[in-house]
Amino acid sequence: MEIIRTIDSLVSSLDAVRSQGKSIGLVPTMGALHAGHRSLVERARKENDVVVVSVFVNPTQFNNPTDLSTYPRTEEADCAMLAECGVDFAFVPSVEEIYPEPDTRVFDLGPVAEVMEGAMRPGHFNGVAQIVSKLFGYTMPDRAYFGEKDFQQIAVIRRMVELEGFKLEIVPCPIVRENDGLALSSRNVRLTPEGRAIAPEIRKALEASLSLKRDGMTPVQVAEETTRRINAVAGLETEYFLIVDALTMQPVETWAQAAENGAVGCVTVYCGDVRLIDNIRY
Repeated sequence: MEIIRTIDSLVSSLDAVRSQGKSIGLVPTMGALHAGHRSLVERARKENDVVVVSVFVNPTQFNNPTDLSTYPRTEEADCAMLAECGVDFAFVPSVEEIYPEPDTRVFDLGPVAEVMEGAMRPGHFNGVAQIVSKLFGYTMPDRAYFGEKDFQQIAVIRRMVELEGFKLEIVPCPIVRENDGLALSSRNVRLTPEGRAIAPEIRKALEASLSLKRDGMTPVQVAEETTRRINAVAGLETEYFLIVDALTMQPVETWAQAAENGAVGCVTVYCGDVRLIDNIRY
């Protein structure tokens, strides 16, 4: 595996790959890699001739400076995992390399970016669009792989691709979980032992919500009851739980409203001071 730290070297290396007619798969990450990332890389490895993984903690998508400063950074371990997975190129740039000057672009991301994470973290999705558009421009991949834990982010990236006219396939990949149901996340390492013990209750509440739907509750009622169940666990506090159309990300009041695209329940919960996200399909 080659570790690349400059845009010029990345572009040059991938131009050579394309000249040989080989396909390129990109897995954008912010590092602190875990088995969820490994699953993305393995999928990319199966479907492409060459795999590129970016490892970059993108400052423009953090609206909370403390969250940025405490985000785990484990470059050496990350690169060891990527080499073990058979990655061809690890792109590990500095902030100065990606942003030699401020990125002032504002993307018209529309309604998919205005609810849930978009409402709670102003500027977050514009920052995501900035970095992902840069990575797509540098690598020009045939396919790019994203985990469904960040369900809304995938919708936002699809919108950015439409706006920018990129020609590639966005490949959503299933959430990878611990044995007790907790969705794998780089933030999990920040959980206290007490927090780690109660965090799986989030998934249990989501799974219980499926039976609430079967019992005839409306999406709004399911969301209210699920929020109540999560908040009943000492140490957990729901920031939001919304049931939305899986394509438009807009909240639905009846199941029929999401009949065409399906409904997804998206939740964000504070476990102590660690912000965890998860979702479930209905």
